[in-house]
Amino acid sequence: MGLLTVVLLNILTLTAPVDSISKTGKATYYAKKFEGRKTTSGAVYRANKFTAAHKTLPFGTEVTVTNLNNNKSVTVVINDRGPFGKGLIIDLSVIAAKEIGLYSKGIVPCKITYEVP
Repeated sequence: MGLLTVVLLNILTLTAPVDSISKTGKATYYAKKFEGRKTTSGAVYRANKFTAAHKTLPFGTEVTVTNLNNNKSVTVVINDRGPFGKGLIIDLSVIAAKEIGLYSKGIVPCKITYEVP
C-alpha cells in the first residue's frame, strides 16, 4: 500500500458516521413581542434570522423543518428553548415561518430533520 492510501484510510476511519433523525409534530412561530429579547442561549431574537426554539436539541443544531401541508422546507439553527404547548415540537422565527407558509396559519403539521454524530 502506498503512503497516500494509508493516509486516506486513516482519514476515513476518523470520520464518525452521521445519523439523520426525523420527527413529526406541530410547528409554530415567535410572537412579535419577542423581537429584541434574549433567547435561552443568550442570543438576541431577530425575526429576520433563520432561528428556532426546540425543547432539547443542543444550541447550534441545524434543523430542516418541512411544512407537511405544502412540502415547503427551511433550515434553521436552534438558539432557544420551547415551545411548550401540547404537540408543538419547534418554534420558528418569523422569516422561517413565512418561508414555509406557516406565518398566516399559526400552527402547521411538520417534520423536523437533523443530524447527530
